[in-house]
Amino acid sequence: MIVRTWHGCVPLKHAEGFARHLEKTGVEHSRSIRGNRGALVHRETQGSWEHFFLATYWQDLDAVKAFAGERYNVAVTYPDDEVFELLSDPYVFQHEVEAVSPL
Repeated sequence: MIVRTWHGCVPLKHAEGFARHLEKTGVEHSRSIRGNRGALVHRETQGSWEHFFLATYWQDLDAVKAFAGERYNVAVTYPDDEVFELLSDPYVFQHEVEAVSPL
């Protein structure tokens, strides 16, 4: 299995709106792709910023490419991201894992 991780942050004033936007875009989009094994969002406040960490789980690299394209190391972005003043890491990381277990 492959875990793909993305990070972005928005000013606190946009935190709740961006949380809904991320659910409707990155989370729902990834879950709609054949080979997706799940998606998890973690939020963390730091000063005047709300950080969002999205982990998506994939059957294999072909499934990741079906979601992100051939340049799968580049973050997938969506219309209206800029409305929330999103600062998105431009790159994402993929790791092959044996299993995912909650801590």
